[in-house]
Amino acid sequence: MKRRSFPLQAVVLCSLVLLANVPAGARAINGQDKNKPKIPEAEAKAVSAIEAAPTVGAKIDAADEFVKKYPKSSTRTHVAEYIADQILAVADPAQKLALAQKFPSVFSGKDEGDLIKPALIDAYIQSKKFDEAFAEGATHLTKNGDDISVLINLTIAGVEQAKQKNPKYVTASRQYGLKAIEMFEANKKPPSMDNEVWEKQKVMLPQVYQEMAVVSLMEQNPVEAQARLEKAVKLNPNDPFNYLLLGSISNDEYQKVAAAYRTMADGKAKEETLQKANVLLDKVIDLYAHAVGLSEGKSEYQRFHDELLQDLSSYYRYRHNNSSDGLQKLIDSYKQP
Repeated sequence: MKRRSFPLQAVVLCSLVLLANVPAGARAINGQDKNKPKIPEAEAKAVSAIEAAPTVGAKIDAADEFVKKYPKSSTRTHVAEYIADQILAVADPAQKLALAQKFPSVFSGKDEGDLIKPALIDAYIQSKKFDEAFAEGATHLTKNGDDISVLINLTIAGVEQAKQKNPKYVTASRQYGLKAIEMFEANKKPPSMDNEVWEKQKVMLPQVYQEMAVVSLMEQNPVEAQARLEKAVKLNPNDPFNYLLLGSISNDEYQKVAAAYRTMADGKAKEETLQKANVLLDKVIDLYAHAVGLSEGKSEYQRFHDELLQDLSSYYRYRHNNSSDGLQKLIDSYKQP
C-alpha cells in the first residue's frame, strides 16, 4: 500500500504548533533569602520603587537611577537579576530586544552582562534573527556552558529551522541538546539556579528528546530516533507528535517490507513476509490512532490532526476490508482523559 512521504512530512507537521516557551523563574528583589544582607532604608525604598514601576521600561529606568545612586549596593546583583527576569518575560520580541540591548548600559559590572544573555538570545530567536542568536549563544555558552535555558532555546530553534529546510544550525543544536539531556539525566543543576527554577526547566526534557529524535531522522538514523522518542513518550505520554514520529518510523519499515513482498515468488517466504508487513502496518495504525486521539478537538493541532487522519483512515480500511468500523473507537481509546 502506498502512502505520502513520512517521516519528512511528520517532521514538518511537528513544526505547526508554536514552540513551547522555556520556563524561567521570576525573582523578586526583596524575596526571602537568608543569605541576603539587610540594606539601608533609603536603598530599600529605591528597590521598592523599581518593583512598583508599572512597566518593564520604567523598571529599568528606576534601576538605572538606583545603580547611579548606590553603585556598590549589596543588593545590586539582585536588582540586575530581577530586571533580567522582567525583560525575559516581555512578550513583544522588538520590545524585548530593545530592553535587553539597553540592559548592559545600566548594569556594566563584571559578569552582569551574562544575566541578560538568555533574554537577548530569546529575543533574537523570536525576531527570527537566528544568526545573531546562535552567535551570541556560542559566545555565552563558552563561558556559561551550564546555562540550561539557553541550551534548550537554541536546541529547539535550530531543529525547528532544520524542519523548515534550513539546516544551518542543526550541528550546534545537536551539541546543545545532548548537553541539556546530559545535565537533566544526571540532575546537574547549575550552582546559581535555585531548585524551583531547576524543576521548571526539567519539564523540557521530553521535548529535547523529541528534537534530538528529529535530528536523528534527518540523519537517516531511525534506530537512534526511535530510542529517543521512546524516552520522550515515557516522560510525556500525552504529546501526539511522539506517536506520529514513531508511527512514521514503523511506516518506513513497513514500506520496505511491502516492497520486498511484491517482488517475491509465491511460497512460504512470501507468506511470512506478508505477515510481517501486516504486523508492521497494524503497529503504524495503532501509533497514528494514538496521535490522532491525543490531538482531537485541540485547535493548535487541527491541521496536524486532519492530515494524519487521512493516512490513518486509508491504512485502517486497507486492513479491515475497506471498512472504517471500529476506527473511531480506537481513536477514542487514546484520547486524554
